[in-house]
Amino acid sequence: MEHLSVAQSESEIKEDTSLKNNPPDKDKDKDTNMEPPTSPRHREVIARWLPAEAQRPIIDEAPVFSPSSEEFEDTLSYIEKIRPLAEPYGICRIIPPSTWTPPCRLKEKTIWEHTKFPTRIQNVDLLQNREPMKKKPKSKKRKRRRNGSSRRRSSPPSEPAASSSSSSPEAEEKFGFNSGSDFTLEEFEKYALHFKESYFEKKDTKWTPSVEEIEGEYWRIVETPTDEVEVYYGADLENGVLGSGFYKRTETLTSSSDLDQYVASGWNLNNLPRLPGSVLSFEDCDISGVLVPWLYVGMCFSSFCWHVEDHHLYSLNYHHFGEPKVWYGVPGNNATALEKVMRKHLPDLFDEQPDLLHGLVTQFSPSILKEEGVEVYRVVQNAGEYVLTFPRAYHAGFNCGFNCAEAVNVAPVDWLAHGQNAVELYSKETRKSSLSHDKLLLGAAYEGVKSLWELSSLGKEENATNLRWKSFCGKNGTLTNAIQARLRMEEERIGALGRDASSLVKMEKGFDSNCERECSSCFYDLHLSASGCKCSPEEYACLKHSEDLCSCEEEDRFVLVRYTMDELSSLVRALEGESDDLKIWASKVLGSQEDETKKTSSVVSEEKKLKKGSSFDLNIDLELDCHEEDVKEEEASTSGELAASESFGGSIEPMSLGFLIFGKLWCNKHAIFPKGFKSRVKFYNVLDPTRMSNYISEVLDAGLMGPLFKVTLEESPEESFFNVSAQQCWEMVLQRVRDTSTILGLPTSPRFEGINGLQMFGFLSPSIVEAIEALDPNHRLVEYWNHKSQTSSESKDHFISSNRSVSLTKGKLFGVDLM
Repeated sequence: MEHLSVAQSESEIKEDTSLKNNPPDKDKDKDTNMEPPTSPRHREVIARWLPAEAQRPIIDEAPVFSPSSEEFEDTLSYIEKIRPLAEPYGICRIIPPSTWTPPCRLKEKTIWEHTKFPTRIQNVDLLQNREPMKKKPKSKKRKRRRNGSSRRRSSPPSEPAASSSSSSPEAEEKFGFNSGSDFTLEEFEKYALHFKESYFEKKDTKWTPSVEEIEGEYWRIVETPTDEVEVYYGADLENGVLGSGFYKRTETLTSSSDLDQYVASGWNLNNLPRLPGSVLSFEDCDISGVLVPWLYVGMCFSSFCWHVEDHHLYSLNYHHFGEPKVWYGVPGNNATALEKVMRKHLPDLFDEQPDLLHGLVTQFSPSILKEEGVEVYRVVQNAGEYVLTFPRAYHAGFNCGFNCAEAVNVAPVDWLAHGQNAVELYSKETRKSSLSHDKLLLGAAYEGVKSLWELSSLGKEENATNLRWKSFCGKNGTLTNAIQARLRMEEERIGALGRDASSLVKMEKGFDSNCERECSSCFYDLHLSASGCKCSPEEYACLKHSEDLCSCEEEDRFVLVRYTMDELSSLVRALEGESDDLKIWASKVLGSQEDETKKTSSVVSEEKKLKKGSSFDLNIDLELDCHEEDVKEEEASTSGELAASESFGGSIEPMSLGFLIFGKLWCNKHAIFPKGFKSRVKFYNVLDPTRMSNYISEVLDAGLMGPLFKVTLEESPEESFFNVSAQQCWEMVLQRVRDTSTILGLPTSPRFEGINGLQMFGFLSPSIVEAIEALDPNHRLVEYWNHKSQTSSESKDHFISSNRSVSLTKGKLFGVDLM
């Protein structure tokens, strides 16, 4: 999501009285005199485009996905489906099917022309290049032209701009964005058009700059500013201001099938956070910006600066209308690297404000990040498209002109591990949390228990919600692992206190029902456990800061726990499917805990409102390869030979999509080979063919030789196989399995007769093919695309079958001996 920070001084949040006392000029043709001279919006635009000094960053594009109408029906399932391909980029773009055209309620006349929204003033030239607020500017000459040679400030003298030259002592405390004028959407569009036309004006001609030209100018302003450039941004607009751009059920007077599909859809951001399968559905409060969407009304150069989502949540942004938004994303595993680079290049700002990145007011060049080894990717979001950001993925960007977008958070079950990392990080930084992570974790566990019990013991008919939650449970399920990890953490912390089980006190069920309970030292949420003392009955600490609470004797202190360690261990076993433990916890969830029963009813009710009967099966890998299984059967019947790759029973797990190199060797007629591509698949272990193990398949760069294919036994990295052919690479693995079987005296299975290298890498999996093809929208890998266009859809199945038969020729790939 986009977020803006607001400067906190009294002078900076003063209302723009000049605007309220002088309403907009009704003459819509007078672009430069929309209001009287006292209005900030009256200022003439003096700064101008300098195309010769453009500083557009040259970085790789993030992947783009185009779901089919069927895939688009289940939002969370689709996010889960693309996650392995998109998460390594931190960000991706989703283009809905052509049938997805939700009406925008903001275009209703009463809203468009009459409802005002607040804005903030952004000094684009100060987003990166600025002095610390407490540093006197006279110590360093500024290159930026000011006063007579630049555009005048939009804010009146009584509302100083948040810059190092502010005269107010309070304003020097912290850099932020000042309060701007209030606008209607109609007024803001008019102002935004005037600004952009004036800024990019060419003598004697009217024209529209391209996204690339605007991008180059934007980063010139940010990195090497010469003029002051001020813009307005209507950001973080809460639901009560303009409301959502999507219609909700309560806002529709009549029912129609066309409107109903948008009202009920999971892609309607009002529904997304609490969809069945989103952990946020267990949060009772409507947290603005997290569970309730925020609106963003932008103009050219209005910016959202580098940040991660609260609690490292996912975010989904929908572009309702207007000109494009340019995004930059950094994957979550590069978050620390980004922070280090920004501290290195902006040391004075971080010295003054160590939590600078929490302020969301600092932009930083993607070009420098890339030079410093940080992975950074670009997305251009057009109207009608979504942008999805992943846990702890830093993102930033700007708008190319007047537009409106909406965003909200979501938490699929795989987020739980990221959320746990977030609260531990918040504790170290003494930062308040906005969610109780443990409450969400336990809520998910209760739902998992309920689903398992209903499916296994009550004999209830399978439904979408139960199947979804069942998929997260089991011996190595995502939810089971999250509870197990939390149990270990609690055990370690209680052990560090030196307390035995008898010194633990059971927490009252309503301990934190009516008020937040957080650690007095680090603000850690205390839903699961808390340390207290008789001397301070209303003050508590987390288990890590128990000793900091007071100096009383140990016998006066106590530890409250919601569940004992034995109970949490039993919960883990229940999620694993142990019948006795499942029965105990089903009784807790469905019987004695009335609050949880009510919550379950709420979830079921919400499910009925959404697309009833849609598929929620999250066994995505099996679903992705269903077409390939059909082909396998056809091959088995026609050739009498079943390749090992087609009978091992596993599926391809994409780990990294990689990026394209546009050279002849980096594709062939049948596949594209992205550099850095990585996938995981199960196959017979080369050291012990009686069991299955994971293998990692990778595409490396062999220089003039083109791609180099590598396959590694994950549990024994020294067992690696290299070849310039994907086919030969996997044939080497197969031969090693055969040899080991012979040495151990194992019977030779017919399954060892052949293998399909492209299949084992994942280059024949439809979902992976779609994602890789999206990296080459201009079809620059000619050999692949020419062959694809010549192959009719009617003969596609036959082509795949024939290709596989050829690829199984020992020692050859497509007839060429590459050994």
